[in-house]
Formats: sequence, structure tokens, C-alpha cells
Amino acid sequence: MILSLVKEVPMNAYRLLFFLTLLNLLNFVDRQLIASFANFIVPDLGLTDTQYGFLTTVPFIVFYSIAGLFMGVLADMVNRPKLIAFGVVLWSIFTALTGAAKGFISMALPRMFIGVGESILTPTSMSLLSDSFPSKKMGFAAGFYYMGVPIGVGVSLLIAGYLGESLGWRNCFYLLGGIGLILGLCALLFKDRKRQSNTPDNKSPTLSKESTANIVKTLIKALKTSSALRFTIVAGVFYHIVLGASGFEQLWLVQERGYERSEIAQLVGWIGVFAGLSGNLIGGILSDWWQENTNQGRPMFLFWLALLTLPIGIFYRFVEPGTSIFWIGIIIGYFQLGCFFGPTFSTVQELVPDNIKATVVSFYILTLNLIGLTIGSLGGGLCADILRSSGYSEPYTLMLVIFSIISIVSIPCYYLAGIKYKEDKIVLEETFKGES
Repeated sequence: MILSLVKEVPMNAYRLLFFLTLLNLLNFVDRQLIASFANFIVPDLGLTDTQYGFLTTVPFIVFYSIAGLFMGVLADMVNRPKLIAFGVVLWSIFTALTGAAKGFISMALPRMFIGVGESILTPTSMSLLSDSFPSKKMGFAAGFYYMGVPIGVGVSLLIAGYLGESLGWRNCFYLLGGIGLILGLCALLFKDRKRQSNTPDNKSPTLSKESTANIVKTLIKALKTSSALRFTIVAGVFYHIVLGASGFEQLWLVQERGYERSEIAQLVGWIGVFAGLSGNLIGGILSDWWQENTNQGRPMFLFWLALLTLPIGIFYRFVEPGTSIFWIGIIIGYFQLGCFFGPTFSTVQELVPDNIKATVVSFYILTLNLIGLTIGSLGGGLCADILRSSGYSEPYTLMLVIFSIISIVSIPCYYLAGIKYKEDKIVLEETFKGES
């Protein structure tokens, strides 16, 4: 399988994939730093759970999601490496400024601009990758790119665990901002790819009111036409509700499971790196195999994975810390996170015309973040504060279980998306013939 990948795809595509994955890793390190340093930042700034939940979502996610939709349209029209470079430089500057925060407001403001900068990367990257890899290999390409998510989360925890006490959380933000500036400028070394479109003479589309309206109209038409596309999006939203709530994971491990803050950040960080890496590679490759060899789409792979791992995902919250079931639960969580991205993002791209691939990724990200993560993070903080004020001794435990149960809605949605995928693909190709 690996040899066939190398033969079918030019090496410059792999170089691009590696660099974009590195940027995505940095993206999620920067994004996750507040959650990874929760046990440092919350007491230092005197934050409530509600304030902390707000900081991990609302200022970042509102600007990230809304700007991301515009950036997706823009990525379908302009030089993509230059757009990526701008985004990386922007978010890196404000990541560094986050380190200077003195309270709730001064931490919230930089998060807005970080959201705008980071909104550029994924829709633009997925558009570039879809023009660099054949469709049947996009599960692998998307899965590899999304290794940046669990590895980035893991690396941010490792930074908190190994450098938090010695450097302090503020200096870690300054350091990551500097690294980002360098990598952002390196993006300018890459050339844009020829777009896979049916536009006359393969000319790149231009930015105009009319072209933007056509892109939006095409997206709406695709959503109306394909139930598989709609179910994939809904499944992702419900899965991200529990991901949003997991921003309280470090607080749960320290305050309710008795771990020391640096020690547990190190342990979970290493688990996140290796389990997430395994999940991305296995999820990408196996979902490609599943779609190629069955009459079902990639989401069906996620259906079986979620169904089989659901019991332990809830049960491990109640067992004694340090037991085998406890660590298996944490490992499965990061493995499942890694498996999610390749199958779902390649699916939504394959169910729309070529000329709106970046736009549909942006729309998908908007729904995942603005709805899923916001409900999980902000709702999780409110829930924890209410449970604590009501006298519950372990509010984080109960809150995390509640949000895990809510996310179960994703399982039947994955099933329906997998069943309908191939039928919808045929219908969409006929519907949009000559329109992309």
C-alpha cells in the first residue's frame, strides 16, 4: 500500500504535505496552549470555570469560524501559499502577545486575532492537497495532515509538563510565537498548484461579488442534494461537543484524580502524540481501504470505531486513576481523535464540486467549532460551576460524562453518511456536471 502511494504521487506533493502538516501541528500547539496550561493560567489569573471555558472557545472560535468561511472562498480564488504565510504570521504575533495577558480581557483579545489567522490554514491546505493527490488517496493525505491535531495537542501538553515550571507559561507563549513567524515566512518558498477545475483554459477564478455568490449558491445546492454530506457534518458537530468539554481534562486529572500538574501533562502529552499519530495513519489508510472495497463511504469506518469504543469512553471516568482501564480510556480518546479527521474531511470534499472544496472545508470547520466546540467548552464550564455550587464533589467527572453521552448522536449519523455516500456521489456528479 505504501509503495503504491509513492508511485502514484510525485515527491513534491509529499514535501508539501509534510510542511502543511508541520504548520497544522503548530496551529494546534498554539490553539491548545491555554487548555494545556489550565492548571497554571486559571489560578494565576483567578478565572472561574465559566471564564476559562469562555476563553478556550468564544473569542477564538467566533472569529475563527466566521473568518474561516470567508477564507475558504478566498482560498478558491487567490495564491494559496501566500495566503497561508499571511495567516501563520498573524496568529504567531498574537500568540506571543497572549503571554503578556494580565487578566480575563487581555487574554481574550489576542485570541480573536489568533482565530482569524488560524482560520486560513486548513481550508487553504485541504484545497492545495486535493490538487496534489488523486481522489482515492485523499483519505491518506487528509489523515496525514490531521496528524497535526493530536500531535499538536500532545506537544502542547509536553511543553506545559516539561517547560511550565522552569520557563513559566508566559515565556512558552513568546517562544511559540517566534517559531511561528519563521515557519510562516517559509511558506512563501512553495508554489501554488494547478487547480482541478473545469473553468475555461484552467484559469484560476477571480475574486468578485458574482463569483463569491456562485460559490455560496453551489455549496447550498450540494448540501440540499447530499444527505451523506449533511449527516457527516452533523456527526462531526456532536463529536466536537465532547471535544470542547475535554478542554477541562487537565483540571479534572489534577483536581479530581490527584495528579501533579507537570507530571500528568507529560504523561498525557506522550499518549496524545503516539496514540494520535497511530489514529491518523490508521484512520486515513483504513478508511480509504473501506471505501474502495465496500459499497459504503469512509464515515462507516468511524461508525464502527465509535460504537465499539463508546463503553470504555464513559466507564474510565469512574475507575481508580492509574489502573489499566483508566489509561486505556485516555489512549482510546486520542486514537479516536486521530481517526476522525482524514475520513470526514476527505468525505465532505468529495461530495462537492472541485471549485468549492476550500469553501466546504471552511463551512465544515465553522459548524464544528461555532456549534460543537462552543457548546462543549462554554457549556462545560457553566455545567461544572453549577455542579460545584450544588455540592457535587467531582463536578468535572460528571460534566465530562454528560457531554460524552450527548455526543453519542454522532454514531447513527456516521452510519447514515456511510450508507448514503456512494449513491449521493453519483447523484452529485450528475447534478453538477459542467458546473464546476
